[in-house]
Formats: sequence, C-alpha cells, structure tokens
Amino acid sequence: MCEVSEARRCAVIGAGAAGLSAARHLLADGHDVVVFEAGSYVGGLWVYDNDNGLSVAYSSLHINSEPRSTSYEGFPFPDDTPLFPDHQHVRSYLESVADHFGIGERIRFRTRVSAVEPVEGEPGTGWTVRTEDGSEETFDVVVVASGHQGLPAHPPWATEFTGRYLHSNSYREPAPFAGQRVLVVGAGNSGLDIASDLVPFAAHTLSSARSPILIMPRMILGVPAARVLAKINKRWLPWVVQRQAMRWISRVYHGRPEQWGFRTPTTRTHPASSATYMAHVSYGRIDVRPGVARIDGQMVTFVDGTSAEVDTIIAATGYEIDLPFLSKKVSPIVEHQIKAYKRVVHPDWPGMYFIGFFNVSGGANIAMMDVQSRLVTAALRGDAALPDAAGMHRDIAREHHFLAKHFPGSARYGLELDPVRYRRQIRKLLGGATTRTVDNHPK
Repeated sequence: MCEVSEARRCAVIGAGAAGLSAARHLLADGHDVVVFEAGSYVGGLWVYDNDNGLSVAYSSLHINSEPRSTSYEGFPFPDDTPLFPDHQHVRSYLESVADHFGIGERIRFRTRVSAVEPVEGEPGTGWTVRTEDGSEETFDVVVVASGHQGLPAHPPWATEFTGRYLHSNSYREPAPFAGQRVLVVGAGNSGLDIASDLVPFAAHTLSSARSPILIMPRMILGVPAARVLAKINKRWLPWVVQRQAMRWISRVYHGRPEQWGFRTPTTRTHPASSATYMAHVSYGRIDVRPGVARIDGQMVTFVDGTSAEVDTIIAATGYEIDLPFLSKKVSPIVEHQIKAYKRVVHPDWPGMYFIGFFNVSGGANIAMMDVQSRLVTAALRGDAALPDAAGMHRDIAREHHFLAKHFPGSARYGLELDPVRYRRQIRKLLGGATTRTVDNHPK
C-alpha cells in the first residue's frame, strides 16, 4: 500500500468496472473508500438483468477486445478465458476483482445516490452524499463512476411507430421476435449483434445505417483484429495512412461498404465489429437500408425512397449521459460531452472526479478506466501536473475542438476517445509514468 500525506474519505458512485477500478487504486493509496451501488451486484452493465436498472447486457453479448488488453493492470483474466469473453466471463472477472482487493466489504448495495452537493455550497469544502433511504454523509472526494449508458436516446420518430418499439437496452433474447418483420436502427456494435441474433428467428430482418460505417472483422490472420489495428494506430503514422489501412482491411474481408448498402466514412469514425453480421448480409438474411426518413403507422420510409412494413423496431441509437444526482450547478455534462479535464477532473469543483465517461476508439474500455483511476490518485497525492481551472477549461475546449474537427457531427462521438493520444496525454501529466504498482494482496 502506498502511503499518502493525507488520507481522504472517498465516495465512489457505482460498483461496475469504472467504480471497481477507482476503488482499487484509492484503497491502494490508503484512502477510506465507500462504494455506493444502486443494485445488488458487482459488475454494472455486465450483469445480465441487473436489478439496478442500468444493465444493457443481452444474452449473446461478448466484448470486442481480448482479455489480455481488457483487464486491469496487474490482474489478468483467468488463463482459460476465451479470446472474446461473454458478459458472464466479464461479470465473474469483476467479482474476483472486488473480492481480491477487499472492495466488496466497502460496497453498500441497494443504496442509490439521490444527491451529491458541495458542503456549504462552496468549492473545496467537501461533499455531502445523500441516498434515497434518506441518509447523508460527508466525503472529501467523490468519484462518479455510474456509467453513461443508463438513459436511452430515442430517435425523433419513435412515438410515430404504431407497431412494437423498444430501445436496444431492453433487448435480451431473439426468441420473442420469432416470425416478425424486425427493423434494427443503428449500426454500432449492439445494432450489428442484435440484427445477427434475429436472423434465425425473424421472418425478415432489416438493418438501418444512417451514418457512414466501417465494419471490421473480429479476427485477422488467426489473431484478434485489435492486435493488428494496434500496430497501425501509432502516433508517428499520419491519420490518413491509418484510415486507408483500416479501409483496406475492411475491404479485403467485406468488400466496399457501398456494395452492401453502406457508405464509406470520410472522417474518423468508431469502427464497428461483428463475427457474423456481414455473412448474414452477403447471404441476404439481413436487408441493409439507409437512415429512416419518416414513419407512417408500421410503414417505414428510408432516405433513399424505399419503404418496408415492419412489426417491430429495435432502436440501437445510443444513450444520453444521465447524472440525476448532480445539480446543474455542479454537473459538467453539456450536449453529450463531459466538460472535465482529461475526462476526469472537474475544473471548477475540487474533489470531484469522473471515471469511464468515454467510448474508446479501437481499444478496451476497462483497461482505460485504470488509466483514469491512476490520474485520480496521482492528483490526490499531488503527483499530477494539473493546470489551474482556467488552464483546464482551455484544454477541455481544445479537446472538444479536436472531436468536432476529426469526427462526424453525431452525438455518439461526444465521448469518443483516441486511446493512443489519451495515454500519451496522461503519461505527460504523470511525469512519464505509464503504470504504477498496485498492491495485489487483499486489504
């Protein structure tokens, strides 16, 4: 355990992957940690039908990254874990993390946070955490790790559809859609997975992709595609070259997107990946359509003028960031983006940090949470070269300008994170250190 000059009392909101990462590092530095979890389980969104109401796991869900690049630093997945673990493997792994590092005894299950307010309403005075059962406590530090996939983002025409409508966060299994004509709107990873799931059951499966998309294979020459893409995603390699290399890989495996009804991205994008989706498309089992133009009852008209009558629409259209326990005065969420320094440090309210509010482009989310947790503990030790509030705001503005310049205007890119660029930034803040030793023994 690392001794710090001042041990703080820290509240961590959420016992998912982000919260466990934060708690592990805070405990390793000798802080007093309390984890608030709305549900009954460790694992957050990876717990199938989690009673906290925030799980998005469906029965066929697997992570896109392999275990060795997904795990927390110094605590690997078990040796017998498959290359692409499913949600049950990930849940089991996160439970083992909680047990091994003594986090479980710090978790208050079935305790939903209702409000987090600065003591006396002033920055730097600590935080009052209130829960729905009416209790309240004071903490020096609050780490918000509750996730950003709790509030579904619905398309504007959702209420106009007279058939069955649901968001992908409510989808669990394909059997209930047997014999139906189903349209899956959205071609991110979840949309591809769900459309593929439906093929053996639905009478007709349609897939709508509004934005340009690059679909990558899961395996390249017998190894996970992420290993190959990591060799391309280098700081010294111009983005134009990286983009062309990814296009070439996608074309070798799947052909040109346009031949299947998609559009090739001309800017940076978050690549999608599926083991089976393109096979279904090539066999005509999935009917690819562009974006939805309008809805008339159960008749869907697409932007290319084609139309189809469907029984069910499943909207894989992403999420809004929802932090209902933070007032507008404190919340850094503005228009699908988090106005926090390096996505972590609140620039105006000392002692508030955020973990996990990003979408890694070509990397592993869980591993990146550890990078952010190291920044939190370094900041508390005084080992991070943090600018003043004005400097943080300037950096936040530069980051948002970078996103606007390099990614499409879709709201889903408000949390996009380039892992190579981000790790380089954090390494600089931490004086060149890329990792730090965390005590692997239970507390």
